[in-house]
Amino acid sequence: MKAIIQGLAAILAGLAVTCISQAAAQDAPAEPEAVVEGLVEQDGAAPQAVAPRQQAIQPVLRIQVEGNQRVEADTILSYLLVRPGEIPDPRLINLSIQTLYGTNLFSDVRIAIDGPAMVVFVEENAIVNRVILEGNRAIADDKITEEIELQPRAIFTRARVQSDVQRILQVYRQSGRFAAQITPKIVELPQNRVDLVFEISEGPVTGVRRIAFLGNETYSDRELRGEIVTTEARWWRFFSSNDNYDPDRIEYDREQLRTFYNDRGYADFRVNSVVAELTPDQSAFYVTFNMEEGRRYQFGEITVETAIEDLNTDFLAAGLPTQEGQLYVGSLIEESVDQLTFAAGAAGYAFVDVNPRVSVNREDQTVDINFVINESPRVYIERIDIIGNTRTLDRVIRRELDIVEGDAFNQVLLNISESRVNRLGFFEEVSVEPIQGSRPDRAQVQVQVTEQPTGELAFGAGFSSTDAFLIDFSISERNLRGRGQFLRFRVSASSRRQQVDIRFTEPRFLDRNLAAGFDLFQVRSDFSREASFETESTGFSLRAGFPLTRAVQAGVSYTLRSDEVRAFQGSTASIERAAGSRVTSLFGYSLSWNRLDNPVEPRNGFRVAFNQDFAGFGGDVRYVRSELQAGIYRNVFRSDVVFSVTGETGYLFSWGGDTARINDRFFKGGNSFRGFETAGIGPRVVQRRATTEDNDDPFVSGDALGGNFYAIGAAELTFPLGLPEQYGIRGSLFTEVGTLGLLPDEDQIPDDGSADAVYTVDELAPRASAGLSVFWDSPFGPVRFDFAHAFVKEDYDRGRFFRFSTRTGF
Repeated sequence: MKAIIQGLAAILAGLAVTCISQAAAQDAPAEPEAVVEGLVEQDGAAPQAVAPRQQAIQPVLRIQVEGNQRVEADTILSYLLVRPGEIPDPRLINLSIQTLYGTNLFSDVRIAIDGPAMVVFVEENAIVNRVILEGNRAIADDKITEEIELQPRAIFTRARVQSDVQRILQVYRQSGRFAAQITPKIVELPQNRVDLVFEISEGPVTGVRRIAFLGNETYSDRELRGEIVTTEARWWRFFSSNDNYDPDRIEYDREQLRTFYNDRGYADFRVNSVVAELTPDQSAFYVTFNMEEGRRYQFGEITVETAIEDLNTDFLAAGLPTQEGQLYVGSLIEESVDQLTFAAGAAGYAFVDVNPRVSVNREDQTVDINFVINESPRVYIERIDIIGNTRTLDRVIRRELDIVEGDAFNQVLLNISESRVNRLGFFEEVSVEPIQGSRPDRAQVQVQVTEQPTGELAFGAGFSSTDAFLIDFSISERNLRGRGQFLRFRVSASSRRQQVDIRFTEPRFLDRNLAAGFDLFQVRSDFSREASFETESTGFSLRAGFPLTRAVQAGVSYTLRSDEVRAFQGSTASIERAAGSRVTSLFGYSLSWNRLDNPVEPRNGFRVAFNQDFAGFGGDVRYVRSELQAGIYRNVFRSDVVFSVTGETGYLFSWGGDTARINDRFFKGGNSFRGFETAGIGPRVVQRRATTEDNDDPFVSGDALGGNFYAIGAAELTFPLGLPEQYGIRGSLFTEVGTLGLLPDEDQIPDDGSADAVYTVDELAPRASAGLSVFWDSPFGPVRFDFAHAFVKEDYDRGRFFRFSTRTGF
């Protein structure tokens, strides 16, 4: 009853106030009064509501927008919480003002009530016309502009300017310039536009003058400095920026030190703090790492625990890199987790979670590890999704996968599939990842790819000590119409060789695992430096290749070409016999076994290749040519040092009464045998001369005739030269041995014994050379320098100590 009485009293009081207000309104003069004047923003603080002078009681009949220039009135009205026909509520008006401020489109917003109208006054923020950087010399404009928020045509606010100043300062601090100062300036333009100018005073580079370590007892300061990325500033380190102070790099160095000690048995190691003291002149930092080494541990008991019956825990534990009694190495724990995850995936359990439980026994200084493989059902693949292939057809990617829907999950096959898709060369990035399917025993495989350009219009120019100037023009497409087909048209020319060819390859002919293609070509070669003849070949070839196993490939080919040999005046009988035009009909096959980790720059693995060509089933020439190549590559000392042993041999014999012509024989030297000129070894026409005091050479070396047999082997050690990796400079030490010979009897010229006799020399004598090669991936193309000395050779061989070649595209 008491509550009812209180409610009636409140109603009566409200009616009384209403009557008094109406009476006051009738007595007051008719003058428009703004009852709500909006919010005011002061010094970047949050907008504050201005109290209304009078409570409006009549509904708003219309809403007017004033002051807008670029923003449409309807856009502004859409942010308001008061609509025509509603009684204006000061709280809703204040919220409307805050909402309009939140768009960052306006620097001032006011709302006023004028009788039945509500007027919204706005003042728009300026638009950024240009962002100008002045004074930046050490850092390029694009590196700064990609970090800041304000860009041309963006909304200008002072808060954004201050935020961008901090971003620019951060860019300079990351480059080691802690004394940098940024002064923003605003240039007002017509139509409410502004130019934003950042005046930059870069200041000196703030280097690291000294790096010290506290608490290190086992390893010296010098050894620890070699393990971190940050280096002390020295005058000769002008190619590196690692001697600049960078807080992010210091954090990375802390992790590097932890990894260094953990991998050497120190399981308790920690870095307590890193103190960086700036010198008073702000020119350098003194960096001190405060750390605790702790004691050295060994692996204790290593066990594997799982409820999955298909996994043999004893077998898994025996194959782990972490073994009892070995020195504790922290990184081996992560390797063991990866190995167990892979083993479970290979058994069909896709989503296992391997949890290493580490127990440190400080008394006996051992670390026990129990790898717990959580129980998981056997998984089957319910769907394969291909994402990101905007150009390449789905079937081009799917045919490279070793898995299909419905197969049992197998992590090994997933890894192989990812490698095969990546080897297509059509994508920048490839990832093949399993995700949880519709049920615990179902998985979906997502093949995520990022397309990259596969067409190329290239114009190349270069210079070499062999071919002098050379020009190369080509148009190629490695993924024709998204079908994975290859098409290339190429024209190349040098002082010694001119070539035009068209090549097409269908990698999956008739939707089978069979690559097929054709070539059309015309090649003209000038051998006037090596021998007195030139050749011109025109023809076509058909080819096909298919895999026998994952690492073994086979191929077959047929070539039909017309070869014309033109002998120069004064050439030998061997060359004169080969002169003229003949048709060559050639069947061939090839076998290759490739287990290299990288086909372009191998570091580990081996390769073996054998190919054989049969000429004579049609055409004018009859011979069998056989060649064998092999190579072994291994990392030594470190991952970027590679030792390789390679070798090749070839043999050509004629049949059916024919004799192989000079253009069909083997020529070696130059790039194929460093330390010698092109065609610098092997059978040759020579002229005897009398020995004089000025020249002890008994021969005048003449035309090279090539040979029917060769064998060349090489041992090479490739290594970085100590320069930053981005310069792309590598070196190698090598030695090569080999021989070339077996000239047909028809081309032999006997020695008549005269003082100036002209005759042929053909000895399968060994040759050997050794030297240094320098490879440079220069901005204008790859450059190679060879310095080689032939320390075993014949008197009539032609040596070459220095060779270089380069090529560029533009």
